[in-house]
Amino acid sequence: MTNEKLNSDNLETATFGAGCFWCVEAQFQMLDGVVKTESGYSGGYVKNPSYKEVCNGTTGHAEVIQVTYDKTKLSYEEMLQAFWQSHDPTQLNRQGNDVGTQYRSVIFYHSLEQQKLAEEYKRKLNEEKVYDSPVVTEISPYTAFYIAEDYHQNYFNENGDQPYCAYVIQPKVEKFRKVFEKKLKKELQSTKY
Repeated sequence: MTNEKLNSDNLETATFGAGCFWCVEAQFQMLDGVVKTESGYSGGYVKNPSYKEVCNGTTGHAEVIQVTYDKTKLSYEEMLQAFWQSHDPTQLNRQGNDVGTQYRSVIFYHSLEQQKLAEEYKRKLNEEKVYDSPVVTEISPYTAFYIAEDYHQNYFNENGDQPYCAYVIQPKVEKFRKVFEKKLKKELQSTKY
């Protein structure tokens, strides 16, 4: 995306927690229209928490990604679709082997419109029994975002050879690519991982 085409009036923010932020960031970075992703912490009661504090489960925060996206290329409804596809929203306070409230499924809405769309989408998922168990995703107002330490940013792209990346993130990325093939950034549409 060239700077000429990037109009700040077209930019919106979404904040999602769906387990380990490394996994979620790697998936959302692939979507055409995503301008920036940042891994961090939201939903707690401690200011400027560290990764260690959040991992101890003592701050109330969830690991989240904050996504800046171009709403002319990607709608909030599409962001919600990507969110619910990126993890198992029926698991309470965990994703796979990552256990604790810091790994909860959560949407922090930035506007009443985002709240309405998120609640409606969740209701439909449950009514249509898309999953074998009820969706337990928390939908809460956005209050603050604390960016995670530098080494957490762009983690998968910079550490793809690490075991966690190879065995946990890579399969999620491959599944996400298949589901959102038509919504991927152009340079990713013809490449394979």
